[in-house]
Amino acid sequence: MAIVGIIMGSTSDWETMRHAAETLDALGIAHETKVVSAHRTPQRLYDYATGAAARGLNVIIAGAGGAAHLPGMAAAMTHLPVLGVPVESKALKGMDSLLSIVQMPGGIPVGTLAIGKAGAINAALLAAAIVALADPALSQRLQAWRAAQTDHVAIDPA
Repeated sequence: MAIVGIIMGSTSDWETMRHAAETLDALGIAHETKVVSAHRTPQRLYDYATGAAARGLNVIIAGAGGAAHLPGMAAAMTHLPVLGVPVESKALKGMDSLLSIVQMPGGIPVGTLAIGKAGAINAALLAAAIVALADPALSQRLQAWRAAQTDHVAIDPA
C-alpha cells in the first residue's frame, strides 16, 4: 500500500517527478504516481486530496510548473504534509513555479523544494524523513542511504 503520493500537473512533469519516484524506490518506500491537474482536472484533484489520508498516504509530493497551483490546492484539501516541487517552465525557467508554490498564504503550508530534479529528489528524501519518524526500519534505511552518499564523495578532485 502506498504511503507517499506523487502527483503532477501533466505528463510532461514526469521527467522531473520521476526522480522523486526513483528516490523513494531506492529507499523501499511504497508510493503512487498520478497526473492531477489543478486547472484541467479539478474534480480529480479534489477526490485525490480529500481521500489521500483514508487511502493510507502519509505525505503528498506535488510537482507543478507555470502557475503551479497544484501543491497549494492539494494542501488546502488535506491535513497531510504536502511538499511542492517547482517544475522548470519554458517561459521563466521555473521561477514562476517556485514563486507560485512558496508564496502560500498563512494557514495553508506547503514545504517548497528546489526547482527541477534536485527538488524532486529532496522532496522524496524529506517525505522519507517525515515517514521515518514513525518507522524505525525506514529511519535505518534513510541513514544508510545518506552514509552511502557521503562515502561516494571523493577526497581528491582528480
